[in-house]
Parts: sequence; structure tokens; C-alpha cells
Amino acid sequence: MPLYDKAFRTTLRVHQYLYEQTNGMVGHRLLGVATLLLRTTGRRSGQTRTNALNYVEDGGRYIVVASKGGAPTPPAWLLNLQANPAVEVQIARRRIPCTATVLDHEDPEFARLWKLVNDKNSGRYDTYQRKTDRPIPLVALTLKV
Repeated sequence: MPLYDKAFRTTLRVHQYLYEQTNGMVGHRLLGVATLLLRTTGRRSGQTRTNALNYVEDGGRYIVVASKGGAPTPPAWLLNLQANPAVEVQIARRRIPCTATVLDHEDPEFARLWKLVNDKNSGRYDTYQRKTDRPIPLVALTLKV
């Protein structure tokens, strides 16, 4: 793994650690990009799993990208929420119960939402999509009512 990738992954781990340990007082923004904590239930373990993810707001929902950096396999958190779409989102210090919905490339909203998240992240998601044959889905996190 190139040094840049190692440094980037380490930065992300430290960022998530600080976000969790300060209960959201530190970590909502990383390099100017909004970040949330997504808590899913492990599909095999049943334990809570937490991931720091960039997001954008859209019509009362939070949109995240299941990119895993362009890896050929999806992130574990995507598999977890597909098995159990009841999740918790933390934005800064606010915890919000949500329902997750996977949006694939055929979804009528996909192109608009992809452009929204990609533009907010300096084209990173287009770069990740070019690295893999796996169609990278989006996930809409909607407040439970």
C-alpha cells in the first residue's frame, strides 16, 4: 500500500476515534467536509458497529456513499444495513434513529445525488468508481417517524 494511502487511512482512524471519544464535540468536520457517525448492527455478531462517513443533506435525509475507496468488495457497514436497515446517525453531538435505503444506479435520484456528494468531495467518488467494476451505491438515511 502506498505511503499516501496508509497516511490517509491513519488520519481517518484518528478522526473517528476523536469523534467517538469526544461524543461529537470534535470530528463533525474533517478538512471542511461534514462527517457523521453511522451505527449499524453487525449482521453476524449482533454488535454495534460504528463508521465515520462523509455525508450531504438532501431533503431531510443524509446521503452517504458505500465506496470503500473503490475496493472490489462493498464496505461491511453496507452489508450490515442491508440486513437491518434500522441505524443510528450521529451528527456532532446529536444522535438520530434512521432507516437506511440503498440507492443503486437505476434509482431515478441516483445521478443527481451522486453529483451532489461527488462535488462536495472534490470528485473523489468518481475516482473510486473508476477503480472498481462494482457499481458503488448511495445510501439514504431517513429519520424514523
